[in-house]
Amino acid sequence: MNDSEFSELGPDRSLLLVDDDAPFLTRLARAMEKRGFIVETAESVAAGRAAANLRPPAYAVIDLRLEDGNGLDVVEALRDRRPECRIVVLTGYGAIATAVAAVKFGATDYLSKPADANDIASALLSRGEALPPPENLMSADRVRWEHIQRVYELCDRNVSETARRLSMHRRTLQRILAKRSPK
Repeated sequence: MNDSEFSELGPDRSLLLVDDDAPFLTRLARAMEKRGFIVETAESVAAGRAAANLRPPAYAVIDLRLEDGNGLDVVEALRDRRPECRIVVLTGYGAIATAVAAVKFGATDYLSKPADANDIASALLSRGEALPPPENLMSADRVRWEHIQRVYELCDRNVSETARRLSMHRRTLQRILAKRSPK
């Protein structure tokens, strides 16, 4: 992060990250700390709402679908406690309807997973201007592979359960998992 971006953060650099994907949350927290944010994390709607009520941050990145509910509940709590908070909603299930709902609830921006830290930081710091498209777009094969890996991890690396949730034959899934990730 260069000095001009760091100065864009302003005096309050507090950032709340809410996501139930623990490895993603840890990686994103480290990446955002390197960009000058003071990060607090939460892995559920309840923990996110508690953090929003106790210490409302200047910035927030919230996953839309959490194990214990909808991330929009955290967005709503943040808007009640700190209306000027810049909020980015993340989701692995990008759709126009959910984007509209997120913005209506008070989100500043909406990004589909997998989003990298640069895209998230840019969305948090943008002041209404259109962002340039990402430079390193993932191929459709890579997005599919990332989704399969995420579901596989959520199923505690159980191939049968993952195949059932993805409506995929178990043997097909095993072949996909045995291959290297696409570019």
